[in-house]
Formats: sequence, C-alpha cells, structure tokens
Amino acid sequence: MKIIIAGAYAIGNYLASLLARSNEEITIIDTDEEALNSINPDLDVLTMHASPISIKALREIGVPNADLFIAVTHDQEVNMCACTMAKSLGVRHTVAKVEEYEYAKTKNSDVLKAMGIDSIIYPEMLAAQDIIRGLKMSWVRQRWDVYGGALTMLGIKLREGCTILDRPLKELIGPDDPYHVVAIKRGNETIIPRGDDTLQLYDIAYFMTTPQNIPLIRRIVGKEKYDDVSNVMIMGGGRTAVRTAMTMPEYMKYKLIEIDPQRCEELNEILKRSDYIINGDARDTSLLVEEGIRSTQAFVALTGSSEANILACLTAKRHGVRKTVAVVENVDYVDMAESLDIGTIINKKAIAASRIYEMMLEGKASNVRFLMHAKADVAEFTASPDSIVTKKRVFELSLPKGCTLGGLVRNGEGILISGGTQIQAGDIVMAFCHNADMHRLEKLFVK
Repeated sequence: MKIIIAGAYAIGNYLASLLARSNEEITIIDTDEEALNSINPDLDVLTMHASPISIKALREIGVPNADLFIAVTHDQEVNMCACTMAKSLGVRHTVAKVEEYEYAKTKNSDVLKAMGIDSIIYPEMLAAQDIIRGLKMSWVRQRWDVYGGALTMLGIKLREGCTILDRPLKELIGPDDPYHVVAIKRGNETIIPRGDDTLQLYDIAYFMTTPQNIPLIRRIVGKEKYDDVSNVMIMGGGRTAVRTAMTMPEYMKYKLIEIDPQRCEELNEILKRSDYIINGDARDTSLLVEEGIRSTQAFVALTGSSEANILACLTAKRHGVRKTVAVVENVDYVDMAESLDIGTIINKKAIAASRIYEMMLEGKASNVRFLMHAKADVAEFTASPDSIVTKKRVFELSLPKGCTLGGLVRNGEGILISGGTQIQAGDIVMAFCHNADMHRLEKLFVK
C-alpha cells in the first residue's frame, strides 16, 4: 500500500511509526525540514521537503498512484486543501485532520466528499469519547467495546484486594468461564498469557467478558468499593475540554477550571454553564479544596502541558480522588505517568493514528485501537465465507505470534473464544495483537 502523509509533527510522525510495522510504502511531506529530520531514522519511510499544497510536489512524490493521502499538519485549511488537490490528482482515499467540530458532523460529510475529502479526523472528539468511557467505569484503566458492547475488554490495575493473584490461569479460567485474560502488562513487558502464567500484584490485566459478567470482574479484582463517578473536575478549557463537557452524561456534574479569564468568557457562551466555569489555576491546592475536590470522584487534566496535567492529577489523588485522567501528548512521559499511577492516559495522536490505521486495514478489520501502554493492537474482524478461520477450530489456526482471539459476536450475542471454538462466516471476532503484523491476521478472515 502506498501512503502519503502530509505533516511530520505529532500525529504524522507517530502514524508513520505505527504504519511502518506493516511494511507499507510511506512518504512524509512537510515544509519544516527540522521536523522531517526528527523522524526516527530506523523507520523505512521516505521524506520530502516541500509544501503539501504544491501540485508539482504532490506529483513528484507519487500522489496520482497512491492508495491513501493523510493530511495531519497543524493547519486545518492546509489539510483540507491538500486532500482536495490529492483527490484531483487521483489518490484513492483522503483523510484530513480538522480542528473545528463543524467539519466532523455527519450531515456535512457529503459536502466534504464533493471537495475530495473522504474522511475526517477530529482528535479532540475522539479523545473526549475515550475520556467519557473512562469516567463511566471509575475502576477501569481502559475500556474497549466490541459491536456496541456485546463484548467488552477491560484494562484493570490489580491491587491488594484482587482474589485471583499468583495462581496459574489454567486453574482459574476454563473454556466455559465468563471471562478470559487476553493480555498482561507487567512493568515494561506485555505478556500474551498461557495456562501457566499468573496474575501478579500491580499488573494491568486485560479481561475479555460479556456485559452481564462485568460485575463479576469488578468483584474478583476487588474494585467494588470504588465510587461511581457523579462529580467531575476538569482542568483546562481547550477544545478537548469543551467536547468532554458537551458529551458528558446528564448524571455527571462537572466544574471546569480555566486560568485565562477571556477563555472563561468564551466557555460561558459555548457551554451555557457559567455557574460551573471557574477562572483560576487548577494547580492551586486551596482553589481545589474550595471548589470541592474532596467530594469529587474524578479529576480530568486537559491542558496543553503534559507535565502540568500529570502534576495536577497527583495533587488530586493526594486529596482522595481515585479516578484521574491526564492528556499526555509527550510520548516520553507516557510510561512515567503510568508508573505514577495516573489512572487513564489520553494521547490524542495515538487515538487519531489508531483511527487512520483502521482505514488502512481496508478488508475486514474495524474498530481498531492501538493500546499505547501495552504496545498492542485490538481490532474487530468479520469472518468472510470460506475464509481460513471458518474451516478450522481456533487451536488449529496458525495465528501469528503475539496474537490471540478473545471473543466473538454472533447474531448480536457476545461469546468468549476457547481453543475448540469454530468461527462461522459473519462472526465478528475480537483480536489482540502484541508486536504482530495485523495484515497477517487479516488474511485469515478474508477469502
């Protein structure tokens, strides 16, 4: 697959590293030579120092013969214009990153397609959706729903109250049990578990289960005493904060703290909630106490500074807040934030890259997500008639190393997968892949 990426910073750079694992032909174009030079030299990608809205440059890098053109520069207008030009030159599919919610609305998709823009990436909305999912289950680090929730994967930090520690999984979980452990994150290592593996204190375990068995998971990991989130404090008033506030369920009440008084006025107009917009510095402990941090179940730090977000979450935890969420855009800080026990870490470029990666897996993969902490992909695959997965039981399949199948959805019902499971045509299958080529797995599901 020939892929052109316009924009070498942030999303573009991260996306290149993600796509390079699948041995795609990738070229990055940018006007910033320094940004191009910052790309990991170990990545097998080509670069071009030129404007992504130069017709000459687009022709030279092979846009007319490209499969995918992705515009993720800092400038929304440049992204949209570049996609329009690339489409006119013959690229098969275009993706533009935008900064305004108007362009992400479904009702405007036809207008954008007429302009040559096939798909839109709005990172702030994607991030807000992840944040809300995290707030709905305060005791979970990560949540990933398959087929609208028919199956659910839960990433959970295991603490002293967990009842299934230090015992081989083959003694705990049989083929008929209501949950599977599809992966274990231990320190800097991700483990695809076998029967002899054990869960240990402070692991992050990834459970696959069905909705009716989520209370069971909560009980065995010792999280029953975690309060459900009803009061949320948000630090920062940028676009991600606005989308989070606007998509928050009605039963959740929020206070938003923004340091810029002018931005507070703008937020009053946007959110129509002046009583919940506070002008101040959320790093000020006395302000947090005054605004009720001790009766708050969740603290969400969404400023442009990864350092400030991490420190603010630590302050909130010292005041008894169990659920903390931090936007951490600096990849170098992600592992540090995890080690400091920041509950949910949001990285917008990873979220946006996951969505674009899903577009690249054009066959039978959907709902693709790269789990930054575990350095793993999860995805839904639909089994085609006469595909390899429909002809053999799971234990007979030559799954790529590092891949496991957690569950499937058949006729709308979630079913956990064991070695003896026979996948049928039309089944939607959840796959977990650690350091594995998703394309190799995809071939098993396509005739």
